[in-house]
Amino acid sequence: MIPYVKTAEEIKTKPTQHSVGKLREIGIQPDILICRTEKQLSDDIKEKISLFCSVTKECVIEAKDAETIYEIPLIFKSQGLDKLILKHFGLKCKSTDLKGWHSNIVERAVSPRKRIEIAVVGKYIGLQDAYKSIYESLVHAGIYNDAKVVVRKVDSEDIERDGASKFLKGVSGILVPGGFGYRGIEGKVAAIKFSRENKVPFLGLCLGMQCAAIEFARNVYGLKNANSTEFNKNTRYPVISLLA
Repeated sequence: MIPYVKTAEEIKTKPTQHSVGKLREIGIQPDILICRTEKQLSDDIKEKISLFCSVTKECVIEAKDAETIYEIPLIFKSQGLDKLILKHFGLKCKSTDLKGWHSNIVERAVSPRKRIEIAVVGKYIGLQDAYKSIYESLVHAGIYNDAKVVVRKVDSEDIERDGASKFLKGVSGILVPGGFGYRGIEGKVAAIKFSRENKVPFLGLCLGMQCAAIEFARNVYGLKNANSTEFNKNTRYPVISLLA
């Protein structure tokens, strides 16, 4: 990490120097330093880091803030990081052409031609990283389809209190992810019912799929109060049953 002190408009290299010093104390000498930074590193800064951290200047790699994480490979390649690593291990590479990555991934991530809104209905919505892999999967799907995926985060307990239509109206798709425990389950079931009745594309993952089975059993097959034995061991209609 290379801190930037905004009030002084200065990049500070001391933390990096101290970090490398600590590594040396336990017998580790870095060959390459990848420097996380808000601002571009000048040649003087790179020379300073090189001098005090005992790496060559070409091995001080700038990892400046990017518009999308998928731009990072291009940033590293432009500084020759790939060649440095190959050289270090004595390896040869047939091709290092990333034009396809730029046109098929980065351009679509930064400037997609379409836009779509997907509701993710979960019980851990307030936790930033609870559904991180799902959010990233939606980003990947958007890139593949040249579309920006806008995620509408919906707490399933809010649906229980105020109804599904208030939170789900206008979305192009609904995703109900996994989870544990009974809290918020009825909100998930209500969201799934909304998607079925309004013909909104739906994907249920793990518990989300189980809730879909419960919703269908209750509202299509007429099995009143059908449930999972995880939530009600004595349910008359255990459409989801834990195997003994």
